[in-house]
Amino acid sequence: MDVFEAVAEPNRRALLDALAQGERSAGELVALLPRLTQPAVSRHLRVLREVGLVEVRPDAQRRIYALRADGLVEIDEWIGRYRRYWARHLDALEHHLATTQPTPEDSRE
Repeated sequence: MDVFEAVAEPNRRALLDALAQGERSAGELVALLPRLTQPAVSRHLRVLREVGLVEVRPDAQRRIYALRADGLVEIDEWIGRYRRYWARHLDALEHHLATTQPTPEDSRE
């Protein structure tokens, strides 16, 4: 499995979103996904670890998960090819809204 296949799964994206806010224990991550069993969350975390998106470290009896910034490089490089496209379209949208929005004078009429 590659990084793109790993993040295609919604529960894995939810785990990544949680880890983007900071390190979390395995128990905290399980609590964030109440519809999943602990073994299911563990399997998702294993996939994320195997593709290099998260890392884990022991802390006494707990396992602490964190994002690996270098794991996101492949996704960032792929998205980077499209940023220029978005910027042009956002600029066009901004121009369109600026020319079609009523001015304060129009609202007084």
